[in-house]
Amino acid sequence: MKLPRDLSAETLSKRLERYGYSVTRQTGSHLRLTTTAGGEHHVTIPAHDFLRVGTLNAILSDVAIHLKKSKEELLKELFG
Repeated sequence: MKLPRDLSAETLSKRLERYGYSVTRQTGSHLRLTTTAGGEHHVTIPAHDFLRVGTLNAILSDVAIHLKKSKEELLKELFG
């Protein structure tokens, strides 16, 4: 599955809420999301209107590793 090209940081953070992630702080133009599901895990997302594909790929790879899922499986659950 291809990564979405027009995804905002706000949309991504709302979609990650289903895995227990919530915004714990914002510093400048970056959001910090934290979950305690499966152990504490932090992800930093730039608060831009459109996330770059490489940035989105890195964020989703990091989340997939924490959730012990493949990135493809995570993509289907979030955007499928």
